[in-house]
Parts: sequence; structure tokens; C-alpha cells
Amino acid sequence: MTDLETDPPDRAQAESPAVIRSYVAIGDSLTEGLDDLGPDGGYRGFADRLAEHLGASEPDFRYANLAVRGRRMRHIFGEQLEQTLKFAPDLVTVHAGGNDVLRPNTDLDLLALDYDRGIRLLREAGIHVVMLSGHDTGWIPVLRVYRGRIAVFSMHLRAIAERNGCDIVDLWSLDALNDPRAWSVDRLHFNADGHHIVAARIADLLGHPFGGREIWANPWPGPLERLPRIIRRRENLKWAREHLVPWLSRRAMGRSSGDGRMPKRPDMTALRDRGPGDEGRS
Repeated sequence: MTDLETDPPDRAQAESPAVIRSYVAIGDSLTEGLDDLGPDGGYRGFADRLAEHLGASEPDFRYANLAVRGRRMRHIFGEQLEQTLKFAPDLVTVHAGGNDVLRPNTDLDLLALDYDRGIRLLREAGIHVVMLSGHDTGWIPVLRVYRGRIAVFSMHLRAIAERNGCDIVDLWSLDALNDPRAWSVDRLHFNADGHHIVAARIADLLGHPFGGREIWANPWPGPLERLPRIIRRRENLKWAREHLVPWLSRRAMGRSSGDGRMPKRPDMTALRDRGPGDEGRS
């Protein structure tokens, strides 16, 4: 599989990338940063990594991360969107819909209409938007049954990006994310390497790369070593017991891991207020 073009056809990359002085990240657990632990014990994630990288060359750079684990479309394009429009940042990244798509009774066409309305409001406010599509779950037992729904919704997102003239990072086409080495033990969230790959891809799209293309296109020193079948089966059973069953139980009870949680960075403040960071791996 090759990496698909992530810019709409009518959006050629500018010779000189735009200066980005403010950034707001909206979304759910992936944008919040699970499971990428920072030095302070809190979650870092691709959005924090991207902010640290962009802020390294802009001393007055400001950043907010409004994402909360478990949030659905109505929250992300509800209170998160409303707050973002008040902040009026230069850049917004959006990862939304994942928790809705995984509910079989969700109408994907109606969900896409809600997404489109939210993106349109951001674009009408003059904000540069980078959308993130769904990722391929084909390598994950049980979760691969959602693969078709994720693919359909991701195609909706590509159409939304083209209609609204914004960028999209196609997580599905990132081969590096179809590798267990990019994922935490729960197989639901990126680990530090996975978040670094996504941050690097967004930075490259914005014209502010971390470095060479290989950082996100070919980050591994070699192919993944395939474990014997009996060990893989044992690991899958352990994963199902420790991670899949609790996740399914919360869904059945109508509960979310984000219930009662607030965003980790609710105000758009100078990045230096949270101390120095770098864009490298943890």
C-alpha cells in the first residue's frame, strides 16, 4: 500500500508555509493523547507533540487541547467547536466520529452531515483545518468487524475535506499505523511512537516537517517479527480479557471513560506556560 495524496486536488502546497501562531486540537481520546505518557505522568499525544514543534519557532505560540476521551460527534462539534470559534486560532486539528462509528446503529450518512456542518463553520471563520480520517482496524481481532464502517466514514471525510478546501491526513493509508509497534497494549490507542508518526505527518503536510519523510512513512528499522501462533493466541485472549471486555461493558451500560472529565488544556495559552518540550519521541 502506498501513501495516498492527503491534499485535495485544488490545494497545492504553498512554497512558503503559513506562519502558525495559535493552535486548537479538538476530538476524543486520540487527540487527548492516550496512551502517550509524558515526563510529568500526564498524556502527551500527537497534538501536544505538534504544538511543541510549531511553538519551537514561535515564542508567542498559543495552544489549547479541548479533546476528552470518549467524546462523540455531538460533543466535539458542540461545546468543543463553540469554544474553538471563540479562540479563533490559526490552526485546528479535528479527529471526530470514531466513537460514533463504532456504534452499529449510527447512520454514517447523517453523521457525515453533522461533521460537514462543523467543518464549514471552522472554515467560514477563516481557520486552517486539518482533518484526520479513521484508521484501519483490519489487523485487530474483533475490531476488524468495524473495518467497513470506518472505511465508509473515512471516504465521507475525504469528500468533506475537498468540499470545504481543508487538509486531511489519511490515517488509513499510513502503513506505519498498520503495525502493532505503533499501538499501546489496549490496541485502541497509539503509543508514543504512533503519536509521533501522526504528529510528523501533520507537520509535513503543513510545511513544517520534523525532518525527512521516513519519520512517518518508514519509521521501523525492519519488519515486525511474527510470533508463533500459540503465543499470538495467548496474547489475544489476554487482550480480550483485560481491554476488550471492559470496553464493551462500558458501551453496554452507556458509560464513557471520559465521564466527568474536563479537557487537559481548556484555555488557549502560551505554550511556555506548561514548560519546555521537544518534538521528539518520549
